[in-house]
Amino acid sequence: MVPADYSGYFTATVAAAGVLIGLLFVAVSLRPDTIFGDGAPPAGLAQAGSAFTCLVDCFFISLVALIPGGGLGVVSVILAVTSIVATLRLHREVARQELQLAMLVLSLATYLYQLVIGIILVLHGSATGQVSSVAYLEIALFSVALRRAWSLVQGKHLRPSPSRAGPVHSGDAPSS
Repeated sequence: MVPADYSGYFTATVAAAGVLIGLLFVAVSLRPDTIFGDGAPPAGLAQAGSAFTCLVDCFFISLVALIPGGGLGVVSVILAVTSIVATLRLHREVARQELQLAMLVLSLATYLYQLVIGIILVLHGSATGQVSSVAYLEIALFSVALRRAWSLVQGKHLRPSPSRAGPVHSGDAPSS
């Protein structure tokens, strides 16, 4: 059970996650062929998918936290496992030079921590300290999601990596 002190926080985070999911759909719709198209680089799908996974995780954890007597521990465990699997699947096809290793590691570490917190909540019920950990964990997830979404909007997944860009010749004119 989530202490009543957290109801305002989880209300705000469920609303924020819902709005950010909608904005992510808008960002993806700006360049749909570069994310879901046949010739789209895997990095685009990985960035969009990672942002979506983080936001959906926050959305459902916050939603369940608002249910009186809701199973915050159970949903934390289920979403952590689901998010780890989704993150690994999204990133397995991304070339090393395109992989944002820091964001991948942060995502996986956050989900693993969520898994541990969820297990503790399942075993020990409503530990206020663990609910507080979930609240701070969501801040980390929001930061990963926003960073991924911002990279997507900037088109970083479209820029050729140095190893794929090919050599630059002195006679080549710069493109504008």
